[in-house]
Amino acid sequence: MNVCTLAEQSALTLVDIVELKWMLAGEGLHVHVEKLQSDPCYARECLLAAERSENATVRQLASKLRARVDKPSAD
Repeated sequence: MNVCTLAEQSALTLVDIVELKWMLAGEGLHVHVEKLQSDPCYARECLLAAERSENATVRQLASKLRARVDKPSAD
């Protein structure tokens, strides 16, 4: 059985966020990682920019992260 802890899930998300940051930097867009993690409006703006990218890999990563941003929290 594969079980992933909350810390491991968060780390996986951080890896994806950092990957998006550097991929968008290559397109001339700056992403502030901490703000992306804490500000849903900022996160959506960054993801919209990524979704408009001509790079299919950037669009795929944005889609993967959007699923996490749009997911309702279990508070």
